[in-house]
Amino acid sequence: MQPTHIIRLFADLPSSGPEELVSVLLSAPGLRVERIVSTGQASPPGFYYDQPHAEWVAVLAGSADLRFADEAQPRRLEAGDAVLIAPHRRHRVERTDSPTVWLAIHFGPDLAPPGAA
Repeated sequence: MQPTHIIRLFADLPSSGPEELVSVLLSAPGLRVERIVSTGQASPPGFYYDQPHAEWVAVLAGSADLRFADEAQPRRLEAGDAVLIAPHRRHRVERTDSPTVWLAIHFGPDLAPPGAA
């Protein structure tokens, strides 16, 4: 871990772009904390994330529609909402505002180090 410093979660927000901006804020064995900024992105049609680790995600600003493969309707997440995604629970992002700021905490023994394939 790095020495104590201030992280400004709402600084340098892009107004648009082809891809989400993902910044790793903290990384340790079994833990990764990210700030994700979406500017209207969504998961590709038919694509679902299927992660071997758990993820707790909170929407800090904006809103998004998160769909789980085992649910008929997406869940609307507004600023201040959070959800825990269990390992291997298939999910996708169907819609985001521009911008939507997420705080994502990935954790568990099966979490791969950043950059590992």
